[in-house]
Amino acid sequence: MLYPLSYSRASAAVLEDWHMLADLVGWFESSPASGRRALRVGSPRGCGLPALFCIIGQVIPEFDATQRELLQNEAGDLYQKVVVEGSIAHDDRRIATGGADHASFAFLLDLGLLALDPTTNRYLPVDPAIVQSRVVAPMGRRAAELLAESTGWATTFAELGLAFRRTAPADLPIVELRGLPNINRFLTAAVGDAAEELLTAQPDGARSASILDSAVERDTRALARGVKMRTLYQHSARRSVVTREYVDQVTRAGAEVRTLDEFFNRLIVVDRRLAIVPGLEGSHVAIVIHDASLVAYIADIFERFWERARVFTDRASATEREIADDVHNMTVRMLVEGHSDNASAKRVGVSTRTYAGYIASLKAEYGVETRFQLGHAIAQQELRDRVRERAPEQ
Repeated sequence: MLYPLSYSRASAAVLEDWHMLADLVGWFESSPASGRRALRVGSPRGCGLPALFCIIGQVIPEFDATQRELLQNEAGDLYQKVVVEGSIAHDDRRIATGGADHASFAFLLDLGLLALDPTTNRYLPVDPAIVQSRVVAPMGRRAAELLAESTGWATTFAELGLAFRRTAPADLPIVELRGLPNINRFLTAAVGDAAEELLTAQPDGARSASILDSAVERDTRALARGVKMRTLYQHSARRSVVTREYVDQVTRAGAEVRTLDEFFNRLIVVDRRLAIVPGLEGSHVAIVIHDASLVAYIADIFERFWERARVFTDRASATEREIADDVHNMTVRMLVEGHSDNASAKRVGVSTRTYAGYIASLKAEYGVETRFQLGHAIAQQELRDRVRERAPEQ
């Protein structure tokens, strides 16, 4: 049996694809009476295999989610009934105009899942695998085209953004960014633009695992491009497992990481042409500095901190003792200067609970019970130390 392939919706390009398909799985034949072509799919005569004749309907138009839902429900139910019954008569009440399944029938016919057998005047089910490629393949091509187009747009915007970030606006040496999403997007782009050097300072102790997960990918990409990277943490970050894992990964890629006891603010310097620092209002505001003199000044401050810092990966017992002494002295200084626990914990780079533990250790060390007694004991100790320092001169 041969069934006509209608030209009604086919473009020349689509018909060419069909001709190529026919070369692979069947052959085209002409009907002199109708002048229309028919596609016969199966095995040629004499090949010894049973011939399989599949009805190929019209070239399938584009479909959307609404029609997919119809196929998943009413139309799908009708198709399964036809499969079970083997066929459905062309004059069946269910599919007649106004019938309960007329819309589903028309859709299945348009989709190519039903086709008329003119010898019996009954509609036969068509293998969905044959129809699937004709429906899904165009969608895949459109998706690929959209993806390529979106990539082109993204590349164009990235090139324009690179030009904007690399060129300091003459009238805007300082730019304010508001909102964490905007700040993070700018940071990602700025680090991605780095060509020579990245200087970063990350205070407040350990960073969260989610932040470090995104940072390690971004930073290793920069290091792979040959960018030199140096990062400062506070000593307290050494106790963080996730921070140690991050440091291990970036140091293997070529980064340098050190820690310091002193409190410092967050800072990023990109190629010594751009600096990013926090705004006064909090972490949701960042200041981007393009002015060359200000950037050089900030980089110099970083270098001074860097020289006093200790290598993060140095696990020697002597280094650990020195770091413990640094934290001890920093805690004493915060206590003597009269800072609140919250402020002191922030400056030491630990939680308020951990800082309270430091204070408890100091009380035990000096043999006192109250903070007042601890402050007095520390003051007396400092006085004795100064006396001992002057004694040789006398």
